[in-house]
Amino acid sequence: MSCTGAGLRAQLLGAALVGAMGAADAASTSQHYCDRDAPLTARQQDRLLRFAAAVRDELDASNHALALIARSGLDLSRFDQRYSHAGVSLQLSSNSPWSVRQLYYACDEQRPRLFDQGLAGFVFGGDNPASGFVSIVLLPPAPARALERAALDNAGVLQLLGASYSANAYAFGLRYQNCNQWVAELLATAWGGLAASPGLRAQAQQWLQAQHYAPSVIELGSHWLMFAAGFMPWVHLDDHPEADRLALRFRISMPASIEAFARQREPDARRVELCHTEQHIVVRHGWTPIDAGCVPGAGDRVITFD
Repeated sequence: MSCTGAGLRAQLLGAALVGAMGAADAASTSQHYCDRDAPLTARQQDRLLRFAAAVRDELDASNHALALIARSGLDLSRFDQRYSHAGVSLQLSSNSPWSVRQLYYACDEQRPRLFDQGLAGFVFGGDNPASGFVSIVLLPPAPARALERAALDNAGVLQLLGASYSANAYAFGLRYQNCNQWVAELLATAWGGLAASPGLRAQAQQWLQAQHYAPSVIELGSHWLMFAAGFMPWVHLDDHPEADRLALRFRISMPASIEAFARQREPDARRVELCHTEQHIVVRHGWTPIDAGCVPGAGDRVITFD
């Protein structure tokens, strides 16, 4: 399960597919984004479970109670994005240790929900069982405790849940919300000391702007893509500033922008990145990304699949 039941694919690459086919086919084409994923083979399930176990081992070894966590989905490299979906992994989750508290779009109900998903399920939510990436950001004690308190405050996190979902929600708009924007606003609530209230989302966004939070800039580079995006059921244009629409860009909260903001505020934050192929798992400590294709570098730990 991901941001929409299909993550950012409904927003970007989905729009590209619809654009290629023509707007008349948009509704029927986009419907598959809420379909069930194809069943995994036993070997694929085994590899993903071992990958999830490696992620859990890193969290256990961190001596932290909370981590920002993100995973990859469909290939977004054309938009310079590796990760599409972020959440907060909590050791003391009431669901199971290290469950990921996150926003997702419930396709059947056609509304956004908050969900505590087990770590294995979070990893299984990627779009490609043959390869995938997970990023873990470990915060210093004080900001980590503040974020943990905010994340476990059920009343507060529900105050941050927007009523309407859009995969490409404008980062400083209240009309819609995507999964990563909920995480960004949770950070603002925690680190800005904001109290739960009906206007909490507005306060959180004001705080983020005051703290120079910079959302990810998605350059569409095509008028046709912008036009096609309007036919996707989880993509909206009416919340984006006119200047951005004319420039063929979206400013969206993405895992990359959330991690950059956390690092900007907390230079001592640590990062662990893991990836897997059909042959191995790579574990890297540090802020330098693993090479595309999950190619290990010097100092990386490699776990080989049998």
